[in-house]
Amino acid sequence: MLDITAYIEDFPSFAQRQYDHSPWLLLSNLPEILPGIIASLSEDYQIENEIAIHKSAVIEQGVTLKGPLLIGENCFIGANAYLRGPVFLGHGVKIGPGCEIKQSILLTGTAIAHLNYIGDSLIGRGVNFEAGSVAANHYNERHNKEISVMLNYELVKTGCTKFGALVGDHARIGANAVLSPGTLLERDAVVGRLQLVEQIKNTAS
Repeated sequence: MLDITAYIEDFPSFAQRQYDHSPWLLLSNLPEILPGIIASLSEDYQIENEIAIHKSAVIEQGVTLKGPLLIGENCFIGANAYLRGPVFLGHGVKIGPGCEIKQSILLTGTAIAHLNYIGDSLIGRGVNFEAGSVAANHYNERHNKEISVMLNYELVKTGCTKFGALVGDHARIGANAVLSPGTLLERDAVVGRLQLVEQIKNTAS
């Protein structure tokens, strides 16, 4: 059975126990979960139209924000980035210019360099994505688009057609690397530049 806390230490309290073993369900339900979190925030946040931005966050020109969004303390969002909610950014998250983040949770200290795509993913603390890397969230090329994950050499069906990756704390993803849908990366994992991570081969379309 998958245990999120084996990948991400001190997982945030908003991940209720029913999601401890299924990050894909947590992400699927984020549109309902995130507005409740935003409603409970302090006056340290500027809140408008389900978009909460901590007053210490820096957002450069040309950024597109679509709620619900929570942008935490000391975050940085580079020019022309696109945050397509629901998105949760923990303290000190850095999003580089031209990135797109869609329906994802990125925790404290994570950095996404320029021109990256992160889709339907749960990213731990202190993770670094180098430029041009991708967490893909959908099997465009397959007839059967349901996403499964490989856990302890066993195939686990998620029941979802959109799920990117669960990336453990302090993992490193190299420039132009691709994480295929359903990727599980342990803490401190290293993905080389230009590497394709495909933990489940396409044996049937």
